[in-house]
Amino acid sequence: MVERNGPSLGGGLCNKPSEPLCCVSVNKIFDSVRDKDCLEDLRVYLCDIAQEVVDRATAIRTLAIDVIDTAIHVEPVPFNKGYFQVTIRFYFCITLECCVCGGRTQIIKGLAAFDKKCILFGSEKNVSVFTSDPNNDGFCPCPRELKCEPQSTLPSVVVEVAPPIGLDTRIVERCHCCCNCCMTVDAIPDRVRDNFDGNFIDDVGTNVVLVTLGIFSVVRMERPVQLLIPACHYCIPEKDSTPCESGDPCSVFGKMPFPLSEFFPAAESPAANERGERGCCKDNRENRDNR
Repeated sequence: MVERNGPSLGGGLCNKPSEPLCCVSVNKIFDSVRDKDCLEDLRVYLCDIAQEVVDRATAIRTLAIDVIDTAIHVEPVPFNKGYFQVTIRFYFCITLECCVCGGRTQIIKGLAAFDKKCILFGSEKNVSVFTSDPNNDGFCPCPRELKCEPQSTLPSVVVEVAPPIGLDTRIVERCHCCCNCCMTVDAIPDRVRDNFDGNFIDDVGTNVVLVTLGIFSVVRMERPVQLLIPACHYCIPEKDSTPCESGDPCSVFGKMPFPLSEFFPAAESPAANERGERGCCKDNRENRDNR
């Protein structure tokens, strides 16, 4: 961070007649979107052992859904300078509970995928950027592999996704499957395959598992820029780390607050509080006060 003396900011953030200006290098968000997507009838890709369980299952339900990986592709939009099309492939690990013969249940895992597209503004930048490497900054540095290719000037994309919500899970016959498929088994990356036991199979078995998911996501497009901002002073920690006292466990327990919310659940729903509705206890108390 390089400090520069700048003009007075009229009190500014630090309540001082003049504040120094600092030039910082940050990732500026040029554009962002937020979406609520309902992904209907996604096919769940299964390994050989899990497929045998599904073929014998009489009922199925989803226990957990995790986003284990994404594949993000950015390309410029033709005839629209500064705009880029972003293609995001989400990989979901689906944990399923199957009801098999004899009233027994069996837990299996499968893979689902979904492609999401959006167009964002990321501006333009046509310069080559080189940075030093502290790990390779000696007197005789190791030679790097050089390629006679232009350096990428694409912006970076950051994707944030909340834990998916399982809306529906069902088993259908393979011949009657009308699922939402965006890939084949051969297109599954190795880093995704490593999260599952066994080999993924396709066109094998009599049943197919379809799931419907709901996801909330935020996609933003960033570029590194230099900004001039007012600065008060360095951010120095003011709190000391307190070691855990293991000598007297009862004293540690005595400092814990009593969990009232666990014994007395909320009488009103959050939606009722937002609408301004009042409970019976509050109404009775106010009536007594008015008397």
